[in-house]
Amino acid sequence: MSTRRPRGWVGLALLVSACTTVGPDYRGPPPSAVVHMPEATGAFLGAVEPHYSAEPVPGEWWRLYEDPLLEGLVQQALKSNVDLRVAAANLARSRALLAEVGAAKLPSTGVDASVGVGRVAPLPSSVTYGLGFDISYQVDLFGRIRRGIEAARADTEAVQAALDLTHITVAAETTRAYASVCSVGNEVSVARRVLALQEESLSRTRRLVEAGRGTALDLSRARAQVEALRANVPPLVAQRRIALLRLAVLSGRPPAAFPPDVEACETPPRLSSPIPVEDGAALLRRRPDVRQAERTLAAATARIGVATADLYPTVSFGLSAASGGLLESFGQESTLGWSLGPLLSWTFPNTRVARSRIAQADAAAQGALAQFDRVVLNALLETESNLTQYTQDLERVTALTAARDFSAQAAREADALYRGGREDFLTVLDAERTRANAEASLASAQTRLVSDQIALFLSLGGGWEEAPPAGGP
Repeated sequence: MSTRRPRGWVGLALLVSACTTVGPDYRGPPPSAVVHMPEATGAFLGAVEPHYSAEPVPGEWWRLYEDPLLEGLVQQALKSNVDLRVAAANLARSRALLAEVGAAKLPSTGVDASVGVGRVAPLPSSVTYGLGFDISYQVDLFGRIRRGIEAARADTEAVQAALDLTHITVAAETTRAYASVCSVGNEVSVARRVLALQEESLSRTRRLVEAGRGTALDLSRARAQVEALRANVPPLVAQRRIALLRLAVLSGRPPAAFPPDVEACETPPRLSSPIPVEDGAALLRRRPDVRQAERTLAAATARIGVATADLYPTVSFGLSAASGGLLESFGQESTLGWSLGPLLSWTFPNTRVARSRIAQADAAAQGALAQFDRVVLNALLETESNLTQYTQDLERVTALTAARDFSAQAAREADALYRGGREDFLTVLDAERTRANAEASLASAQTRLVSDQIALFLSLGGGWEEAPPAGGP
């Protein structure tokens, strides 16, 4: 008897010493992943223009507009936005799940107690009790617990990346809403100014008709032009009001509680320096959606190990102690009992279920890798597309500015010729219409240009980083 016990413990010790972690070790995306391609990490094709720079993208990129009102709105949104609250709650839940999975590394304990009164004939009634205590510890021979913790930790990091992505979206949407209020406010101002000019032209036409120098047709055409320009104003007012309402909601307030100091804004935010864009490698390191997809891939890879561990036995050590009997015999040796020993559990030789789960986990990892590649490609596509769009819209604004200036000059010249009797009123009306269209097109293009800037900053992925502490470096 004395020789068998040491041999059993020696065998168990050898089994424990052979502990290993099954499944693939995750060391990042494989070399075949898109993220490793030179074309994905080099300079952007669309960033060769002078209005871009290779400087690092700042975290609080909205400060580049040097607009204190905008900065205050973004900070309020980052503090009170409901989407951020949801994302933060999801992160707290994920961290709690990680703690739950990590608890599997610790021994589990249990205590039970009971007291009862009863009678078994012909014995007299008696009081009985029962006390029990047990403790068990699972030996992680093949890394099932380690892989589970690894997967849960990667899941939590993916949720953290989702929270960072929400930060970016909230900052960008707040900036976009503010820019829309100001830019569309500029469009409304331009539309009303052009309308005022046309109303002045209508008054002048009316006087000319009354003086016998014009016709009723000229007056009708001038009135039609005024009403057409007047019809352009209400849609712009509605668009501006909707942007104000959205700005309030982004800040965690009811729509009616939009900031009144923003309502009067008619000057679109402008950049005074080139937009910093860095390169593809920096973009892929910075964007939270790329990080989220990479962490999801890491979690899926770890779960292959969790599934693989089902092919091997599980060993637990248990200790239990109990005391029970009549209450008056409490503490006597006859009421005490205990046991100590290992417990081995192994599903063998039927491993079809385990191998099926391994195949499922492997397929999930392959899908996660494909999703990671898709996110990387989409990040590069978004950025390159927004670079191209912004460059072309800059050129469009330049051309429309020139068209506005020339059309204003043409309108003045047509009016002078009409006053001198050298042109008919239709020429004046056409010149006024061209000038109004040029003014409206330029204002609309300027609004789009600001929207392009925000879309570009959003695709560059900045805005989730924590600001340095006050007085810090």
